[in-house]
Amino acid sequence: MSNSSNIAFTTPPQWAQEAIWYQIFVERFYNAHSDNDPTPQNMQGAWPHTYDENWELTPWTSDWYKDAPKSQDQEEIRMWYDQIQSRRYGGDLQGVIDKLDYIQSLGVTAIYLNPINDAPSLHKYDARNFHHVDIHFGPDPEGDKLIIAQEDPSNPDTWQWTSADKLFLELIAQVHERDMRIIVDYSFNHTGIQFWAWQDILINGIQSKYADWYDINMFNHPNSPMGQLHFNSWAGVKELPQLRKKYFSNHIKGFPYQGDLNKSVKKHVFKVVERWLAPKGYDAKYGIDGFRLDVADEIGLDFWQDFRKHVKAINPEAFLVGEVWWENWPHKMMDPKPYISDDVFDAIMYYQPFKHVRAFFTKPNEYIDGQQLKEELGTMVSGIPDANIKAMMMMSASHDTPRLLSSFNNKNIYKYFAKPLEDVNYKTGKPSEEVYQRVKFFFSFSIYDAWISTNLGR
Repeated sequence: MSNSSNIAFTTPPQWAQEAIWYQIFVERFYNAHSDNDPTPQNMQGAWPHTYDENWELTPWTSDWYKDAPKSQDQEEIRMWYDQIQSRRYGGDLQGVIDKLDYIQSLGVTAIYLNPINDAPSLHKYDARNFHHVDIHFGPDPEGDKLIIAQEDPSNPDTWQWTSADKLFLELIAQVHERDMRIIVDYSFNHTGIQFWAWQDILINGIQSKYADWYDINMFNHPNSPMGQLHFNSWAGVKELPQLRKKYFSNHIKGFPYQGDLNKSVKKHVFKVVERWLAPKGYDAKYGIDGFRLDVADEIGLDFWQDFRKHVKAINPEAFLVGEVWWENWPHKMMDPKPYISDDVFDAIMYYQPFKHVRAFFTKPNEYIDGQQLKEELGTMVSGIPDANIKAMMMMSASHDTPRLLSSFNNKNIYKYFAKPLEDVNYKTGKPSEEVYQRVKFFFSFSIYDAWISTNLGR
């Protein structure tokens, strides 16, 4: 490698240190074409599993809470939340392409896409296929299903390009033509129950050649609702079976550990990485510019170290950002330092500072004063290199949190009792003028200033 490549390998790429990010949840972004809209048939395998015969797309400007229960009955509220999971808005990749000029006009230099891998849910963290874009994000869902059916998904030599895949490559090209970057979100900790390997296990049980891909405890469990399998899933969600891990040290939730993924799973993941970083056999000038990696702390550091080597060997300028969040929810977040050394990630989704900054600016139940804020932020950034601080995704709101105004409008502990299901008094309406002012004060604050203060003694 050249000297510049060595710098890119061991430190975050320069473009990521200067990036102004725009996050896109494609399904909820912009519906450019109605003829590729989701259908209940292709949503099978996602919660709530059953759909009303009169199911239809949710109107784009509808009030999210319009049909919410007026009572405080928890079962009624829970049923309403289940119904939410069946909502679809029909956003697609052409919708993203159509809005690129607008996005760039905001000063944005980099786009972060939530998962676009083929999946039945609204959120796409329950992959049917890692190596294909969701069929409803492209122009021909049913045609893409036929293409996918011709493949042996375990053999990359048989992989083809669907219309959705090709449209994504076009999106990448158009992003790069604007001198912007684009990364995608993947969860290699688990799949959905429609994932091809899991489906093979449901048919063939312990005889499946993918039987060791998942964290299955028992193949003939008499009380299991799913193919007599007793298995571990992410956060106990049975629609998200976990891929099998290797443990080289004790795994204590909320702390890093030495470990890896199953060898054959790892090989498949690396082929998926190659497909999107350096597409071959198709007229795409560049691949993606990196990955946001979901629930990264659930997978051992040995895997991520090899993952980094593999990615950087393909593109030294690729950006790797891990989701490293809770040590003890909702009171203590993880120490990011073990994950942002020069052999793991370039950065993390940096929710950690916002928890304390929000407490200062909103004065909620977990209120801290100015001195405490300075101490907390000083501890948080101490020992982290300048380049990594600059590259952090400084999160105030995301797909996993309340919107910024909602967060400031409620005095709850951050991410705790943060929706009507948990707190019937949670405010969902328009905030007061005071809340708007507090948000404006928040926008004037800079976590980077805290790094300068701590590391340069200012």
